[in-house]
Amino acid sequence: MPAAETDQVNTPRAEEETALAPSLYRRIETAILAAVAERGSGKTVCPSEVARALAAPKEASDAWRDLMPAVRAVAADLCADGRLTVTQRGEPVDARRVRGPIRLGRPPG
Repeated sequence: MPAAETDQVNTPRAEEETALAPSLYRRIETAILAAVAERGSGKTVCPSEVARALAAPKEASDAWRDLMPAVRAVAADLCADGRLTVTQRGEPVDARRVRGPIRLGRPPG
């Protein structure tokens, strides 16, 4: 099996990788899909928009930052399932490996 295929087979899901509670995983997944659906085709959202929407308003103003690794991990799962596109500078990327800012959007089609 080529290395690229091996990496995909062995890539852990976000629930396992980040030890997310299933309920938090579902909240993040729902929030991501809702955000990209609301934005529409051809448009993208920043993962921080999702994290900010999920952070409790009474928490510290930067509490959303703690959610960023989980949002990125769930986004990677959704991308692997073909339900989301993850890009950087307009080009598709592997959300588990890329560093720096990414954008989330609806998959083509």
